[in-house]
Amino acid sequence: MLLVIVLIIALWLALLIWAGLSAWGHVKKVDAFPSGDRPAGGKGTNVLLVGSDSRAGLSAEDGRKLGTGGSNVGGGTSRTDSIMVLHMPDSGKPTLVSFQRDSWVSIPGHGQGKINSSFSIGGPKLLVQTVEQASGLHIDNYMEIGFGGFAGVVDSVGGVRMCLKQDVNDKDAHINLKKGCQNLDGKNALGYVRSRHAFATGDLARAEHQREFLAALMKKIASPTNLLLPWKLKSVGSAGAKGVAVNKGMSPIQALKIMWALKGISNGGISVQVPVANPNYFAPDGESAVLWDKARATKLFDDLNNDRPVTAPTTGS
Repeated sequence: MLLVIVLIIALWLALLIWAGLSAWGHVKKVDAFPSGDRPAGGKGTNVLLVGSDSRAGLSAEDGRKLGTGGSNVGGGTSRTDSIMVLHMPDSGKPTLVSFQRDSWVSIPGHGQGKINSSFSIGGPKLLVQTVEQASGLHIDNYMEIGFGGFAGVVDSVGGVRMCLKQDVNDKDAHINLKKGCQNLDGKNALGYVRSRHAFATGDLARAEHQREFLAALMKKIASPTNLLLPWKLKSVGSAGAKGVAVNKGMSPIQALKIMWALKGISNGGISVQVPVANPNYFAPDGESAVLWDKARATKLFDDLNNDRPVTAPTTGS
């Protein structure tokens, strides 16, 4: 009887490993780190999380369902809808920091511009270099997910429950959601984390919602139902692998640690935005951008580098 139990456990573990490695094999590996001088590593580990508008893998029909268009939108060039840094301290709770995509910063070799344009210009390498230069944080890992992968993961776990503080009617994001607690499927979840026109604070509200949703999604993924059933784990993993890219050298174990840290954001972790001095700063070219509060932003980054409690306000204002 004992031998039977051991064999069953061994088979179950083997199936879990098979499910995880099967999905991991479909994740795109990219050269994400720039050469040359980079900030020295501080305490803990920093992961750059990027939500891109990549339609990779989406058919025209998928694009119509999600309201995103197909893989030919934008000539195939991807932009970033969200930029976050997950700080995983050597001890203590993780911190998730939103970098507003319209933040006005120096882009190495390209003068000043909005931080998200660095991704359009030079892909992951230039984005990592720009974030490192602007923050002084050393980026240890990189993870990116496109529209299709995001919506697929949400649907594969049966949606994610969110409590909306107001009605969210945004034609650009293709959603019309009512105030209150509800289960968001992939299409509505994607629209919700993309929406900014439905909120008075625009991109600041969107960044806050992205952090909240990401933590809730990771909590759902990390539930026993999704992690401990091999067929369910394979389903979630296969959906997530669509449109996902990570830095070369990242292992499945590292990816799992990142997911677990993100889950911790909804369980006592810290969620903040880079402090803002002016959310409607008009750049020299006439574009409206976000100007950081330099003193408070520097304090935030220094706290992270030294694993000190973060003091930046959660509103980012």
